[in-house]
Amino acid sequence: MLKISELNIGESSPLQTLDPVSRIDLIKYAGASGDYNPIHTIDDTAKQTGLPGIIAHGMWTMGNLSKLFTAYIGEGFVQKYTVRFAGMIFLNDVVTLQAKLIDKKENDLHFEVNATNQKGKAVVMGNVVFRLH
Repeated sequence: MLKISELNIGESSPLQTLDPVSRIDLIKYAGASGDYNPIHTIDDTAKQTGLPGIIAHGMWTMGNLSKLFTAYIGEGFVQKYTVRFAGMIFLNDVVTLQAKLIDKKENDLHFEVNATNQKGKAVVMGNVVFRLH
């Protein structure tokens, strides 16, 4: 496996594609996070708000995006993590995660991160600073 410290500017970590989003994923996340907003778990409520169906929690996606750095925890840690939510994720959407190295400054690796749906639309975009030990 490639070390994160061996990435060159412009290179990306391996893509990670999540299993299709399931209702049980969102119910589990609601329980873990305490975010019981029914637009994430109850179809009728989501539709009453004008949505076509339930949507994933934005923080669920953000949390999954951070998984890109889990394999590299032996080399360092996520020092800073910011995102912007750019779209919604619906049941059965397939989300792909990617991190691209855009800068290196001493022990800090700066990444652009994004999550896209199966149509290639960015749903979460952000930046991560990964600090090497």
